[in-house]
Amino acid sequence: MRVQFWGVRGSIAVSGERFVQMGGNTTCVVLEHEGHHLILDGGTGLKAFGDSLHGKPITATLVFTHVHWDHIQGLPFFGPAFHPGSQISVRGVSRDGWHFKDILSLQMAPPTFPVRLNILVGLREIEDFNTSAPLDCGPFRVWSIEQAHPDGVVVYRVEAGGRSVVFATDVEHGGVPVSDAFVEFCRGCDLLIHDAQYTAEEYAGQAGPPRKGWGHCMWTEAVEVARRAQVGRLALFHHDPGRADEAVLAIEREAQALFAGSFAAREGQVVDLAAAP
Repeated sequence: MRVQFWGVRGSIAVSGERFVQMGGNTTCVVLEHEGHHLILDGGTGLKAFGDSLHGKPITATLVFTHVHWDHIQGLPFFGPAFHPGSQISVRGVSRDGWHFKDILSLQMAPPTFPVRLNILVGLREIEDFNTSAPLDCGPFRVWSIEQAHPDGVVVYRVEAGGRSVVFATDVEHGGVPVSDAFVEFCRGCDLLIHDAQYTAEEYAGQAGPPRKGWGHCMWTEAVEVARRAQVGRLALFHHDPGRADEAVLAIEREAQALFAGSFAAREGQVVDLAAAP
């Protein structure tokens, strides 16, 4: 299974020389196995992935963790979604009486957007993700677990070719020991992609406003999960939009001292998980 990071930034896309090394696009990760694609979230990084296909159609499943702007804004600009030859299946979770498809439609409606969702002819279906059962899409099997985040969020565990990836963005553990249920969900995965937006000082309000209740966690909590769940590697993810490359690299070094398999996710980075023997 091949994992590529197309957007690793949280909250809002950023640009400039301070963000060149990590990248400025928001959340999007693409898994590839046996020619099949599974796309995790559709932030602005989704456009970059679409551009890399140079106008070609795609057959893929696009799964959303939730529908905050930084996770959906790339969809209206995803080139393959406009291609009549594409076969894209979209999944997400309905919330608060809103069907998932209707929620996606909100960002492509007047007066805040010039075209509507139905222009994306390559989206063949937009349906709910059934969190009570795994989803099979091509060679991928996807499990889910609900976690704490304003308006809700789903964490996904993906398995293919005997390898596993957990995608745990936008989770908030609340500064208390991470739940055993969540640790078990991550247990033994080859790659854990985990929210790491804040430092302990930021979360506590010692550097700016307190972030408790904002829906994200401290990077130390990501390391705690990785160690307790005995994962293979840990990708620190959803970098704060104000955190420049040097500061992210400093966190990476501290994390590696605690868990050697840690690294800060970088836009464009590829992680190849060889098939299990």
